Amino acid sequence: MSQINKEDLKQEVFDLYDDYAHNRIDRRDFMQKLSTYAVGGITVASLMGFLMPDYQGAIQVKEDDPRITSEYITYSSAKGGGSIKALLSKPANVKGKLGGIVVVHENRGLNPHIADVARRAALAGFVSIAPDALSPLGGYPGNDDDGRALQSKRDRNEMLEDFIAANDYLKTQKDCNGKVGVVGFCFGGWIANMMAVRLPDLSASVPFYGGQPTGDDVAKIKAPLLLHYGELDKGVNAGWPAYEAALKENHKEYTAYVYPNANHGFHNDTTPRYDKAAAELAWKRTIDFFKAKLA
Repeated sequence: MSQINKEDLKQEVFDLYDDYAHNRIDRRDFMQKLSTYAVGGITVASLMGFLMPDYQGAIQVKEDDPRITSEYITYSSAKGGGSIKALLSKPANVKGKLGGIVVVHENRGLNPHIADVARRAALAGFVSIAPDALSPLGGYPGNDDDGRALQSKRDRNEMLEDFIAANDYLKTQKDCNGKVGVVGFCFGGWIANMMAVRLPDLSASVPFYGGQPTGDDVAKIKAPLLLHYGELDKGVNAGWPAYEAALKENHKEYTAYVYPNANHGFHNDTTPRYDKAAAELAWKRTIDFFKAKLA
């Protein structure tokens, strides 16, 4: 069987995976269409294995990392899903009060990658909370396929309420200085945009390749925005010109970056869509932004 290299795959393969990851096609259609690219000794099974996330091999900050403390807590989301489970993380031996960050998962619940991102935020000097919007349905089920299926059963506006409630919970924590920002990915990017719309006291918002609010909603935004897009992400990027025009028209504070040759999901280091250079630069910009806005 041939070795698969990311550079050898056509962009259509990554676009196909994007359709699958966003429930635009089911697993059967995905595998059938993927077979078109199973050539030269590469099987459909090997392509599937290559494209699927590797959570164990890509964790950057482990659960037992002595530099941080992490624990699962529950908080109340009265307007959303009720009792929500979340990972609460902070630096070990906290001195003084820190800015808070709500970390919002993709469209599959709080999987190991997003929990890792939340711990990275703690390691960078913040108190982070990473809610699991699948809590009312039993929580992240252990794999992304079932996670996507579960999340599709929830109303996204109710899930937005869950993350707004996480913001309120985090602000009251003894180690938090009361300034809270949000970072979200994919579905979480839309949540990050909408939290900026909904929360006049939100201190910062960082959507990664997130769906955009409507023009009327943009006028309500008070928080400064840092927006990250991948150049090859045609679906999400289609909404950016109108969003930027509305931000300019309403004189909002924002900075946007489009990362060359990067796909949707370029920050997620568990799949071959990962772009190391773009992801590391985007994360550095994110942490610098939060340090400036949450101090």
